[in-house]
Amino acid sequence: MVNIIWLGMMVIGILVAGWNGRIEVVTEAALKGAQIGVQTAMDLIAIITFWLGIMKLAEAAGLVRALARMVQPITAFLFPSVPREHPAMGAIVMNLSANILGLGNAATPMGLIAMQELKKLNRGDPKSASDAMCTFLALNTSCITLIPTTIIGIRLIYGSADPTEIVGTTVFATALGMTVAICMDRLLRYLYSRGR
Repeated sequence: MVNIIWLGMMVIGILVAGWNGRIEVVTEAALKGAQIGVQTAMDLIAIITFWLGIMKLAEAAGLVRALARMVQPITAFLFPSVPREHPAMGAIVMNLSANILGLGNAATPMGLIAMQELKKLNRGDPKSASDAMCTFLALNTSCITLIPTTIIGIRLIYGSADPTEIVGTTVFATALGMTVAICMDRLLRYLYSRGR
């Protein structure tokens, strides 16, 4: 659906530019947009590389296992069907840690690993998501962000006077989103179990 919306916007833009006899504006905008996209990506590489390195060091130093033990009561509540020492739990904790630091790009590989490991634990229909998979997806997409490093980096790149002013609102919005996601996950799981 989103692809159709983007295609529609592009076609309308081209038609309006052609109607006004300014079709060259489309080419200029496309080239400028591509240049800005590449420039921003190159600037963000340093930020993402730094935090990926920190995450790798934390994993090698055993901090991930320590963090997993520390949040074990929470993860046990959220993922009752996942054994404590299963590799899925470590991947889930790493994914959530990267999301908490605002590193969606760094969280993606751990999220894929977590889903693969959760799929191995899925004893139901292999074509259907398990409860743990649904809970993880809800958490992954709505996880609280305490330090929105990627957004701060983008604001720095573009010369923001105060790139960190978004931290408070980001924490509030993501905490609210995560709370709603967890509540809805529990509610829908309960309603589904009663409907069987």
